[in-house]
Amino acid sequence: MSGTKPPRQEFPDSDPEEMTEVVCLESDLQDGQMMEVEVGHHSVLLTRSEGKYSAIGNQCTHYGAPLSKGVITGHTVRCPWHGACFNVHTGDLEEYPGIDCLPCHKVKIQNSKVLVSVNKKTLRLEKRIKNMGTAVPGVTHTILLLGGGAASLICAEVLRQENFGGRIIMATKDELLPYDKTRLSKVMNVESDSILLRRMEFFHQYDIEVWLKKEVLSVDTDKKTVTFDDGSVQSYDQLLISTGCRAKGLDVPGMKLDNVKMLETPEDARQIHAACLGCNVVLVGTSFVGMEIASYLIGKASSITVIGSSELPYQNTLGREIGKVTMMMLSEKNVRFYMNDNVTEVRGVDGKVKEVVLKSGKVIPAEVLIVGIGVKPNSEFLRGSKVQMDSKNFVPVDKYMRTNVPDVFCGGDLATFPLAMAKNQLVNIGHWQMAQAHGRIVALNMLDKPTELNSVPFYWTVLLGKTIRYAGFGEGYTDIVMKGKFEDRKFLALYIKGDEVIAAASLNYDPAVSAVAERLVSGKVITKKEAESDDLSWLQLS
Repeated sequence: MSGTKPPRQEFPDSDPEEMTEVVCLESDLQDGQMMEVEVGHHSVLLTRSEGKYSAIGNQCTHYGAPLSKGVITGHTVRCPWHGACFNVHTGDLEEYPGIDCLPCHKVKIQNSKVLVSVNKKTLRLEKRIKNMGTAVPGVTHTILLLGGGAASLICAEVLRQENFGGRIIMATKDELLPYDKTRLSKVMNVESDSILLRRMEFFHQYDIEVWLKKEVLSVDTDKKTVTFDDGSVQSYDQLLISTGCRAKGLDVPGMKLDNVKMLETPEDARQIHAACLGCNVVLVGTSFVGMEIASYLIGKASSITVIGSSELPYQNTLGREIGKVTMMMLSEKNVRFYMNDNVTEVRGVDGKVKEVVLKSGKVIPAEVLIVGIGVKPNSEFLRGSKVQMDSKNFVPVDKYMRTNVPDVFCGGDLATFPLAMAKNQLVNIGHWQMAQAHGRIVALNMLDKPTELNSVPFYWTVLLGKTIRYAGFGEGYTDIVMKGKFEDRKFLALYIKGDEVIAAASLNYDPAVSAVAERLVSGKVITKKEAESDDLSWLQLS
């Protein structure tokens, strides 16, 4: 939405700390619309929602996307890139993967003109931490968070935002404070410091204890204690188990050779980057992570060969068509694919990888072997406890993220949970944004503020600098409705099951996936007929 902007006018304001400018005419913006305006050479999002004008920062606090190119629904704006949501009246974060709120500015109407006032001190601030409390002396209630990932971090933050005054302990086997794991397969020569989500000062300021290099060995839910690998025992009143998953290795001879790599930590990412420069690399697995690593190594490794057990990449998630496009994009950059095949042996010379033998009999020279064939849960410490696990050793929870044991919650990649948009089907979804949403739901329910999980999964993957976005839960889809063309590398795929859209994936088609996510969250069905229609106005395409 763009209006005719009147000549810039600055108003001397009674408050010298404020700058006020006319940004548009009142008639430029209809209800339910938004536009980017400039105040003091700074980008501001002006919205008109439910008859009220509001102004907030225009850059998403996640990776800086322009929210004016996103989707507005009621009092919520959704980021076009990764689906984070903000309240247009307050700037408060309403859905992840962002973790910070937006600055909020004053708006007034004068002589049919819209005036926005910004505080000169906060003008440069693009993020705002929501008000948080600290520990209150004398409150002994202890909440123990096992794992240092997205679910634990958000749980700790929401507890303090809701003024929980007890003790919060986050214990992790990691050597690092919580960091952005989604970056590891996209920018592999990453400095650990650059991907930290919060610095140690933050945890000190809000009385969140972080125990690093501390691995849990067992949980006694009767005594309400946790035993760690250093012999220490910690008691708790409430417990979150969010220890996540780890990479699954190949069960073949030769996995102990040097230069067999798996990606779990920033150190792993840096080692893979260094080991692959100018080398012949073989990558096993065509998951999102495998494809991102292959994409990243183009122009760095001398050859890249991908081995997949299915016919196409992403076959069970994004479907055949997107799998074909992905293969085509990477093949054009000389990535070789051996599909419908498996590794049977890794051969070495002098303790280092030399070649990889496939089930088909092919032998591929390799100086580095990267294995990305999926994950297994970090739940061994729960064996012998009363916490129930499923047949794959994941932990089932209800819509409040509660396990079968009172005061014990589970979230993140380890949890199997009822997905509201999939008629409460029990699912395990290892997405960053879902883990964050779990953390919030856990915190609220720990504080007896009953809240059900209602987030719609939102995921993205980067190939050759292009981002494929995905929202929803497409398992069991029976049909795909296409907008645009795969071969043009500009498309929207709408996944249909039982005459309604259950998921969407796109490339160069923003903000369509965010628009679909908004519809799925609201519960307003997108019928197959609506999906097939040429009327795309509901997608809010700019």
